[in-house]
Amino acid sequence: MKALILAGGFGKRLRPLTEERPKPMIEVGGKPILAWQLELLKRHGIKDVVITISHLKEVIIREIGSGGKYGVNAVYVVEDEPLGTGGAIKNTESVLRNEDKFVVLNGDILTNLNVRKVCEALEGDLVGTIALVPLPSPYGIVLFDKESGLIKEFKEKPRIPDYFINAGIYCFTNKIFDYLPKSGNIEKVTFPELARKGLLKAVPFTDVFWRSIDTFKDIEEVNKYLEEYSLFED
Repeated sequence: MKALILAGGFGKRLRPLTEERPKPMIEVGGKPILAWQLELLKRHGIKDVVITISHLKEVIIREIGSGGKYGVNAVYVVEDEPLGTGGAIKNTESVLRNEDKFVVLNGDILTNLNVRKVCEALEGDLVGTIALVPLPSPYGIVLFDKESGLIKEFKEKPRIPDYFINAGIYCFTNKIFDYLPKSGNIEKVTFPELARKGLLKAVPFTDVFWRSIDTFKDIEEVNKYLEEYSLFED
């Protein structure tokens, strides 16, 4: 099975860091986000990786190369212009069309969830599965007794277990190419159609680390986490 990493984004909210490096090459915990993702894929036995590149593509090619130093085989598909997430996947059709199923990762997420489980749920007539994680609260919350008003506990940015968000990791059959736009976001164009047709399934993960690296605060908080904990347990 192959994996596709969408690494062509501009990362505007991380400027000036992304003026010299593409967003997936921003370092957290001492190495680029993309390196963490390659290690994740290898850990789950996926060694053939397609990487979409655009903004500062030469930086990714120089660092990752053939993927050998990360234990994978990497090939690249270039976006000559921004295509959105759906268009970026569509642009890889010539490379992935013959695959029965393949994993897709957004190039700005750090996680230790089991990507193989996302594909194990892809069966029958389904076209795709989406990994979900509990909604992380951006704020600390206060628990209090509603009768007395007395404060019972403070919780710093808890996960909200009743709501789940898209984790940016998918598994698709090759039928996905029939639903993708040449340009546009898969989240807005393709997923609603697949959901209406009953061709898309959720795969929730509750006890995993997951973080999208979108701001300087994200980098700071992930670095603190990685100083205390190992992302991948041996």
